[in-house]
This record gives sequence, structure tokens and C-alpha cells, in this order.
Amino acid sequence: MSVQVKLEQPGDLLQDVSKFSCSDDENQDSSYCNVMNMKTETEFQREIESGLERTCDKETNGNICSGSQFPGYVIKQENHFTEDVKSQNNNISGETKLSGNNLKASNIHQCDDKLYSCGKTFDNLTQQKKTYSGEKPYHCVVCGKQFESNSHLKIHKRKHTEEKSHSCTDCGKQFRYKSALKIHERIHTGEKPYSCTVCGKQLRYKNALKMHERIHTGEKPYSCTDCGKQFGDKSTLKIHERIHTGEKPYSCTDCGKQFRDKSTVKKHERTHTGEKPYSCQVCEKQFGTNRHLKVHERIHTRVKPYSCAVCEKRFREKCHLKDHEIIHSEEKPYSCKVCGKQFRRRSQLNVHERIHTGEKPYSCTVCEKRFGNKNYLKMHEITHTKEKPYSCTMCGKQFRENYNLKEHEIIHSEEKPYSCTVCGKQFTRKSGLKEHERIHSGEKPYSCTVCEKRFVNKNYLKKHERIHTKEKPFSCTICEKWFRWKSLLKVHERKHTGVKPYTCTVCKKQFETKGRLKIHDKIHTGVKPYTCTVCEKQFREKYNLKEHERIHSGEKTLQLCSV
Repeated sequence: MSVQVKLEQPGDLLQDVSKFSCSDDENQDSSYCNVMNMKTETEFQREIESGLERTCDKETNGNICSGSQFPGYVIKQENHFTEDVKSQNNNISGETKLSGNNLKASNIHQCDDKLYSCGKTFDNLTQQKKTYSGEKPYHCVVCGKQFESNSHLKIHKRKHTEEKSHSCTDCGKQFRYKSALKIHERIHTGEKPYSCTVCGKQLRYKNALKMHERIHTGEKPYSCTDCGKQFGDKSTLKIHERIHTGEKPYSCTDCGKQFRDKSTVKKHERTHTGEKPYSCQVCEKQFGTNRHLKVHERIHTRVKPYSCAVCEKRFREKCHLKDHEIIHSEEKPYSCKVCGKQFRRRSQLNVHERIHTGEKPYSCTVCEKRFGNKNYLKMHEITHTKEKPYSCTMCGKQFRENYNLKEHEIIHSEEKPYSCTVCGKQFTRKSGLKEHERIHSGEKPYSCTVCEKRFVNKNYLKKHERIHTKEKPFSCTICEKWFRWKSLLKVHERKHTGVKPYTCTVCKKQFETKGRLKIHDKIHTGVKPYTCTVCEKQFREKYNLKEHERIHSGEKTLQLCSV
């Protein structure tokens, strides 16, 4: 049997006949085929108001909005599956196709004398009225929150009882709701059913897709009421608001340190447990956070996505770019209260202040030597392990520190970006330029505490101090002779190996040291740069000049050949 419900003006139905007609469907029982008697307009309207409001199809138990819900209208039932609603001027204001299997679908509802057209499906008029009236008769006895249905209240109660009846078969994690378990299982299956229509990125959760799409649209619907900063998702806004309120609801179970969000406390706890769940696929180095892994991977890919707008120098991390940009502004906002020295970064000031306080919070686990800087400790620890993790791709030379490798790589590129403003001499490193400039300025900031001799370089001072301490830390592995400086040891070892790496370009004579080659070159060029101030005699080497000057001073007698 098929039904059509039409709402028309009473004047259009004076002589109309409302009837149920049998369809050709052989499955329909003939007992359902009835014919209604013709009624007058008044009788029909009265019948609608009194009885048809509760009329429903007995096979489907679906509710159809009837005459009493639309005052001024009457219903006409015919053998079609449509519902037409006409207004006073006979314009169709709503239409819903109904079928025998989906008779409960209706897009027109009335609650509290108000008409609604939303297309939502209801199983009964009670549910429909609660939805549109806002009625929430079920409330939680713990927190007082109200709900439309008892089933929603039951689900809510699990929050207070901490009941988690659904558990993951892979990892055993428990959940309150079955829907949450299904979403969690995608972590193990790798399923990502939601994909971005712009970039094709796939995501596990629908909410994550919505948040991701805002990257492309630039939409930031959530804004902070304190500072006006906008955010793409509500959760990030909540975390941000804790900056203003000072709230830190998450604390570390080991040290009690408090944090604003749960993810940060999890990362912090790994410092206690030593857990590093993220590993590099190239070198297998492990990291405590995914962000640190991504930054590390740029070492292998050589990607430097952040560039300086002033000098175009590129960086792997945004924080390094920000630190670099301070160089151009020459701003040094942090100053030491003791000596007044200024710094670009607060971290640099903190490390500097330890010089005055004598604090050395970092200690070596092997020899217990203490350091004021964490980086110094890391550099020291490598002396025990002898590890040199950074190697040059050109010559294979290995280094303990990445910055040493970078300085070394400039040798192969022959790049000398730093030049002296006085003489124009160029240098591969900025530190080399600074030391050179002291030649022109005469500055020698490092002095020996024993003889007060001054030096332009701290390393030169350390080497000099070994003269007083008689320290010779470098020994030959063949003859066990000891040397104060590593450079002297290398020169000495060539006597055993016979290596003479420096060759004269004119006569091809070879030398063990670069200094000997330079002296030899003067034979071919005829250059004698050292001149006696008394007799103006010239010499190729400085020590020859000093020997000559003793003759004038009387320290050495000039010996003449006897006749």
C-alpha cells in the first residue's frame, strides 16, 4: 500500500475524496484496502484536530506531521510516496519522498507551536519534541550535567566511575567508549581514512583533518580573550590561556616539575627514564621527541628551510635563525650585574654568571670533572670515549664537534669569507680574523702569570705555560721522546717515517716543515728581509741577523783568518 499526504487549504477539499487505494504490490494484504467516506470541510478538519495527530503507519511506526501541526491545512491521502506542504498562496514549502521502508523520514516538525524543517529523522514524537524544545530531563547526580536521553547519561557517568570496559587487544590500553577504542586501533593498523583534498595528506581522525585543512584556508576561529592571539583549534587555545592564568595542571611524578599540557610532561619524563622512542633511519641515532628527530634528519638531507632576510644565511632550525637575526640588530639586551658585560641571549648570560659565582653544575660521570656549561661537558666526555662522530665527506677526517667539521669544510671550498679591514688579508674563520686584527691593534689580552709575557691567543698562552711547568704531554710512539706541543711531535715523527710533504716548486727539493721550505725559497728569490740597523747588512733568516748583531754589541768577536 502506498500513501500520499498533502496539506491543502480547506476550500480546495469541498468535494474531494480521501481514500486508500490498493497498489499492484502482490505482497500487500487486501485487508488494508479501505475507502473513506466523503466528509465535509468542517468534519474533516475536526477529525484532523482530534485524531490524526496520533496517526501513524502500523508497519513502520513512523510519525508524520499531521493536520493539527499545520493550522489552516487539511490532509489528503493518495497512492503516492510524497508529502507536499502548501502555504496560503499554494506555494510548496516542503517536500519529502517517503517509502514503505523509510516512512519515518520527515523534514517538517512542530514543537511548542513552532515549525521546523531540518530533514532530521525521529523514531517518535517524544524524541522530536525534546530535541526542538531543548528539554533535558536526565541529569547527572555527581556534576549536575543534563542530557536529552538516558543512554547519553549512562555514557557520561563513566567519567565519574572511571569505568573503562573496552580494551585494545594489541597494547591493552583501556577506553570508556567503543568508538574511542576503534579510533585508537588505527594506530596499530596504520589506517588513515581521511585525506586532505588540497595536499593529499592522510590522517587518522576526522577532527585532525578539519584542523589540517585550516592550514590551507588560514582559518583561525578561536581567539584568546586576553591577548587576541588566534588559533586553529580549541585545544591549543586552552593550553595558551594557561599562560595568562599561570595554571600548570600536569606535574612530573619524579621531580614534581609542573607543565601546562600533557604532551610536554610526557616529553619531560623521558629525561628521567632515558627513553628515546624516535630513531634516525640513516645513522640510527635516537631522540626523545619527534621534533628533534626531524631537525636531525636535516643534517643528512642538508635541508635548511629558514633563511635570514638580511644576509640570506640559511639555518636548519627557526630558533637558530632568530638567534642569528640579533647579530644584525646588534642588540644585546642582557647584561651582567657584576661586570656589566652584555649578551644577546639570556642563556649566554646565565653561563657567564657562573664565572663570578664559581658554580659548575655539570660533572663528568667518568672522572668527576665539573663544568659550568653543558656543552663543555659533552665535549669533555668525548675525550673518554675517543668518539669522533663528525666526518668530512671530502677527505674523511673526523671531528668530535660539528662546528669543527664546518670550519674544516671551508678549507676544501677555499672560501675565505672574513677579511681584514686594514690589510685585506682573508680568513676562513671569524676567530682567525679577530686574532689577526690584534697584530694591527697591538692588543695582547692573555698574559702569563709567571713571567707576565702577553699573547694574542689563548692557545699560545697555554703552550707558553708549559715552558714554566716543564710539561710535555705529547710523546713519540717510536722513540718515546716527549714534546711540549703537538706540532713539534708531528715534525719529529717525520724523521722516523722519512716523509717530507713540502716541495720546492723551483728545484723540487723536499722539506719536513713548511717553515724550512719558506727559508729555502728565499735562495731562489734572493729575498733577504732581515736588515742590521747598524751596518745595514741583510739576512734571509732572523736567527742569522741576531747572531750578526752580537758583533756590534761586543758579545761576539769577529774572527779573521790568519795570514
